[in-house]
Amino acid sequence: MTSHPILRRSLLGLAAATLCLALPLGVQAQGDKPIRLLVGFPPGGASDSVARVLAEKLQVLLKQQVIVENRPGVGGRIAAQAVKNAAPDGLTYMVAPNATFVFQHLTYPVSVLGYDMTTDFTSVAQINSYPMAMVVNAGIGVKNAKDYAAWLKANPDKGTFGTAGQGGDTHFNGLQFAKVAGVKMTVVPYRGNGPLVTDLVGGQILTGNMVAGDALQHVKSGKLTYVGVYAPKRSPLLPDVPTMAEQGFDTGGDNGWMGLWGPAKLPKAELDRMQGALKHVLAQPEVKDLMMNRFAQIADYRPGAEADKQLKAELAHWGPVIKASGFTPAQ
Repeated sequence: MTSHPILRRSLLGLAAATLCLALPLGVQAQGDKPIRLLVGFPPGGASDSVARVLAEKLQVLLKQQVIVENRPGVGGRIAAQAVKNAAPDGLTYMVAPNATFVFQHLTYPVSVLGYDMTTDFTSVAQINSYPMAMVVNAGIGVKNAKDYAAWLKANPDKGTFGTAGQGGDTHFNGLQFAKVAGVKMTVVPYRGNGPLVTDLVGGQILTGNMVAGDALQHVKSGKLTYVGVYAPKRSPLLPDVPTMAEQGFDTGGDNGWMGLWGPAKLPKAELDRMQGALKHVLAQPEVKDLMMNRFAQIADYRPGAEADKQLKAELAHWGPVIKASGFTPAQ
């Protein structure tokens, strides 16, 4: 039986309206082109894991394919350059830790970076927050920062630590720890936390500074040990792990966080659309639970304006530290 044309058009209009009402405010389907979430690190690390959770949830909500593209290298700069050069059409974003923008901006000139974080991007939102930690291979037998400092003094030839790239918060937290502890340490940059954790477990390197959650499963298995977290107070995610400050090694470090950035001049409609979708996804109990229990992160949505404010505060804090360190990055 064929319905009357006017009735058929009315039913189609009602169905479309119902679909729009089912999506959060500012979240509407955009078409057949996929949304790309670029990650500046290899698969297996924190940024990649979070991006994949977001991609899965966002494509259901937006009714649009969302894919993760890994563009590893030079601390996230390759992915950032790609986002900067992308059209501001709401189809290309970058999931990145705050360190990618704060520390790269402080350690490299714009001519080397290929972008200016203050003008070439749109801050969409903060996604989460998480503790940063010093992690060691359990085989060296230390349990805390005091033991570790003593071990370094007894084994000065082993004073190296791995980080996911050079010139980031994990790098400078390590140098600050060495300064406070009165020991010498040298950074060994990796292409991401995934490869670093693999080498830590295998004993190819004995110390790493990283997103705490990336080592969690191996700490639970007894292969790795948390020495301490870099933050003013203990993380509710790792309540049994003391801060460096409370152990007498205050580096001035703080929790890390991830955000979502798009190209500059992102239209307000696209910004509102993605912010609405992210806010909805990060409020889902299963997402909160996954971030907390698998990644040791707290789902912590904040709009782009707040993320920008936090970035400026971090630039002000770390600028003098980096200058005093005398660090000169490889060009």
